[in-house]
Amino acid sequence: MDKDVVIKIDNVSKKFTRSIKRSMFYGSTDIFKSMFGIKPDTTKLRKGEFWSLNDVSFELKQGEGLAIIGHNGSGKSTLLRLINGIFPPDEGSIRVKGKIGALIAVGAGFHPHMTGRENIYLSGTILGMSRNEIKNIFDEIIDFADIGDFIDAPVSTYSSGMSIRLGFSIAIHSRPDILLADEVLAVGDLAFALKCHKKISDFRKNGGTLILVSHSMNQVRNACEHALWLDKGMIKESGPVNEVCDKFENFMFKKDSDDKSSSSVGTHITNDSNTIITRVEFFNDKDEQTTAFDSGSFFKARIFYKCNRSVKSPIFTFGIANVENVSVVASYSNYTLDLSDTEISGEGYIEVIIPNLYLRAGNYRCTTTLAEGDVETVLDWHEKNFLFTINANKKLTHGIAQIPVEWKI
Repeated sequence: MDKDVVIKIDNVSKKFTRSIKRSMFYGSTDIFKSMFGIKPDTTKLRKGEFWSLNDVSFELKQGEGLAIIGHNGSGKSTLLRLINGIFPPDEGSIRVKGKIGALIAVGAGFHPHMTGRENIYLSGTILGMSRNEIKNIFDEIIDFADIGDFIDAPVSTYSSGMSIRLGFSIAIHSRPDILLADEVLAVGDLAFALKCHKKISDFRKNGGTLILVSHSMNQVRNACEHALWLDKGMIKESGPVNEVCDKFENFMFKKDSDDKSSSSVGTHITNDSNTIITRVEFFNDKDEQTTAFDSGSFFKARIFYKCNRSVKSPIFTFGIANVENVSVVASYSNYTLDLSDTEISGEGYIEVIIPNLYLRAGNYRCTTTLAEGDVETVLDWHEKNFLFTINANKKLTHGIAQIPVEWKI
């Protein structure tokens, strides 16, 4: 292995069994066979087994950052657990050079009846630190976790957020050479997430190697240089992070569009069957109905309603969310329309107009509601029910929006 390479994965495969009873039976059978010198055949699947990982290979050099992306169940967490040594591969080899700090299900290994203070020493020891090493960084761990007097309370009394804070703090302060992080930045409050980002950034600046599993493309673009896209346990793409993330997003956009059986694809809640939103249609600057727009182009949504009774002081809401469920647009009709003395009945529509919709390429889902009197009195609610697409272009940016920016010197 090259002296700069700290992780080398060669043709690694791992299989699991869907049934716990069958898994115990296979395990007992394999142990029995090994007692008689019979090596189990790990290359074939037995009944009920599936490949969680299948022939995965890559290497990572010291100081590099690798993002592992893919659908739920694609094998991302399994790969991290193999690298961390939680269980061995069925095929292939894993070579790791350096101390690993794993942020996988942080806090899950705490003893519930021991205090936070005692768990720091217990977890630190498991991570390979001596008692003196733990003592030297003890105050840093407590300060970062910021759980106050609860440090001397049993962990069973902690909230899930407090356990996560303490678990992350212990792992990141254990001075690892390699950091494995599985969706750890997707939990906790905003202030803690920012602290985590800063700490991981400092870790990278000091030559640390990072493997990050995340569903947030913006997060992995900011944290890593390389990306590995897993699909059904196999490598679908690997390479520079921006290229792989773009391909993954385009694939997700196309799949989302292909899976759409109708214009309504989300959740619909009706509190008054006499007052409903029947559909939402989208139009371009030529007043042509469409679901595909260029970034920065004119956008109009027409919200159709049917009221079998008179609705006094109607309020419509309209929101747009991206594929990561981040709200990028949210508006109420009473921002620009005073309908407080208005009544609507029968069939009609109301329009939402955005002169320049500067969103980056991707699929977007729209939420709309009809309320009476105030926004809390919702009569009909369509949550992320209506889908449209912003087309990709050569000036693709990686933020939420593609707002025009002018540079001068």
